[in-house]
Amino acid sequence: MPHLENVVLCRESQVSTLQSLFGERHHFSFPSIFIYGHTASGKTYVTQTLLKTLQLPHVFVNCVECFTLRLLLEQILNKLNHFSSSEDGCSTQITCDTFNDFVRLFKQVTNAKSLKDQTVYIVLDKAEYLRDMEVNILPGFLRLQELTDRNVTVIFLSEIIWEKFRPNTGCLEPFVLYFPDYSIGNLQKILSHDHPPEYSADFYAAYINILLGVFYTVCRDLKELRHLAVLNFPKYCEPVIKGEASERDTRKLWRNIEPHLKKAMQTVYLREISSSQWEKLQKDDTDPGQLEGLSAYTHVELPYYSKFILIAAYLASYNPARTDKRFFLKHHGKIKKTNFLKKHEKTSNHLLGPKLFPLDRLLAILYSIVDSRVAPTANIFSQITSLVTLQLLTLVGHDDQLDGPKYKCTVSLDFIRAIARTVNFDIIKYLYDFL
Repeated sequence: MPHLENVVLCRESQVSTLQSLFGERHHFSFPSIFIYGHTASGKTYVTQTLLKTLQLPHVFVNCVECFTLRLLLEQILNKLNHFSSSEDGCSTQITCDTFNDFVRLFKQVTNAKSLKDQTVYIVLDKAEYLRDMEVNILPGFLRLQELTDRNVTVIFLSEIIWEKFRPNTGCLEPFVLYFPDYSIGNLQKILSHDHPPEYSADFYAAYINILLGVFYTVCRDLKELRHLAVLNFPKYCEPVIKGEASERDTRKLWRNIEPHLKKAMQTVYLREISSSQWEKLQKDDTDPGQLEGLSAYTHVELPYYSKFILIAAYLASYNPARTDKRFFLKHHGKIKKTNFLKKHEKTSNHLLGPKLFPLDRLLAILYSIVDSRVAPTANIFSQITSLVTLQLLTLVGHDDQLDGPKYKCTVSLDFIRAIARTVNFDIIKYLYDFL
């Protein structure tokens, strides 16, 4: 289908597989299809575009919005009821409390002439949230075709693998389809496809090439890259509009856009300002920290103990574990510097990046640096969770692992020094790199 190939780029294999699974409108399709892949890999877009282009009767439901069983089931039934009642122009609101009621009502709704003799598709986006609902909901949807004796296919869209879904009691296995991340070539092709009509395709492709050269190592999210491309393109065009450079003068265009892309790098993923604020920043050549609403991390106010937790996390990330005794024990004995510093450790830990550390090491350092006695209460643990939510700490692993969760501090040295100054803590004398 040539029209579909022009709309859905770099997903030919997945589109072909889905078309084969769908088959003819009146054929019984696969009972359930499980599509997974990282965020912004095209799962939702490809599925929606394919169903709309082929004009197949379908219901699309987001499991984040429908966070209870009743909301989810009623949303599906009412959308299907709208299909069946579109001919006479009137529809009644359906209420449904249990999955048993859903099976019964689903049979009634799909008995309508407009839905008879063709496959009905139910698409559940963010399907991982189904795991938090009643235990019968996932096996029920997997066997919906069997339970209702209707031509229905349930499509699950998720960012996690099927093995994390599979119930312990066993269930009907879905057809599993993986959407891999876009390669840099795929991103170049997709983003270049969005070029403004007033500029040539080659000119916009050169801009996208520069953009990906800067951001691809830190960001591979298509949505975020598309946002960055739209946001910074006016600045890239500025020399051409002013007549200072031609569209082919890539060196001059690069020199003009480079400092502005570095500014954008500071807030990638954060979306701390609106597009209009960013345009104001570009025009005025303002420092990002001076614009209200930008780089909120530089002036974030934290609770008292959260500041010490963050300081302890920074020390645990950048100090080797064997140095804790030297820095945090009062009577650690004498350690000769010649033995303490090894040849292979001459490289700065700040150049190597933050290291993972366990929770018990974080708490041990925290109790050492806080003057007052701190009890390991739920309040302390909730503040650690808040720092993870604020993305000042990164959690790697989960509590169900044998060695427990591990953390990593993600803030810069300048940021942690600013935090340390507010509690009169000299962090430099506790850092191994500054011995």
